[in-house]
Amino acid sequence: MELDFVTILPFTVCIAAALGVWAIGDFLLNRRSRAESRLDLMTRKLSNRPDASLDDRNGLTKLLEAASPSLSDSLTPKSEKELNNLKQRLNHAGFRGENAMPIFVTIKGICAMAAFVLAGGLTLMFNGINMWTMIYTLTATGFALFVPEFALSFLISRRKQNIFLGLPDALDLMVVCVEAGLGLDQAMRRVADEMSSTHAEIAHEFKICNQALQMGRGRTDVLQDLGDRNGVDDLKTLAQIMIQVDRFGTSVGVALRTQSDTMRTRRRQLAEEKAAKTAVKLIFPLVLFIFPGIFVVLVGPAAITMVNEMLPAMGK
Repeated sequence: MELDFVTILPFTVCIAAALGVWAIGDFLLNRRSRAESRLDLMTRKLSNRPDASLDDRNGLTKLLEAASPSLSDSLTPKSEKELNNLKQRLNHAGFRGENAMPIFVTIKGICAMAAFVLAGGLTLMFNGINMWTMIYTLTATGFALFVPEFALSFLISRRKQNIFLGLPDALDLMVVCVEAGLGLDQAMRRVADEMSSTHAEIAHEFKICNQALQMGRGRTDVLQDLGDRNGVDDLKTLAQIMIQVDRFGTSVGVALRTQSDTMRTRRRQLAEEKAAKTAVKLIFPLVLFIFPGIFVVLVGPAAITMVNEMLPAMGK
């Protein structure tokens, strides 16, 4: 299909409408003087510190950071509870930079604008201006607002799964380091170095703990933060065990080995549970896709033979 004026016009109208809504909302929500805007920009630049999860920032990330103050204000949660919930979810996904929340909210706004332009342009092209065009456009825009939420939930689930699967190996290596004569801090540093390529999430968390300990924070607070910022129950249990070991002076190697065996047993039980559910999950594909084909192959020739034998008799 050639790109002519009639084809481009609906998309142009939707782009102009989206930009107009954005400009009006930005003007109403951010009516500040030029001096206040420049002061806020300088404050953001001065308070911006490099974070381990945002060190390798590309051009798109920098563009989103620059656009975040104007794009994300209208979509940022207003209540303190919603802000803490979003910040906690971003922490669980591994995004802990100061600009993580504005960038995420900006991505939601960009997705909504893109859906508005695409859905509105296509519906205007094929349906014209009517009520259904507005309904389709608003529905697609509302759905696009939740796409980043779904993606964030997927990243959180995948990161928790990776930590859960790799934590027994990390504990085994930590037990070897402790029994070889290293302290708990040195063992965590060694595990972080050795597992950076195989289990990057766990290595990253242990590196954060080592950096916090080097800055002078107490070991109890560091271990407590290790369990809280990831949302993984096994890490919380491990943090509590290590706090108790450090407080009561019991054997670190025995405690870590016991926790490792417990986690391996739980991982094996989860695998057995999934294997037991396989038979139930296969019922629907078998009934819908495999059994009809088998039925046709087995009964088809007999049915054809019966029809061929009955037709002459019925004709007589």
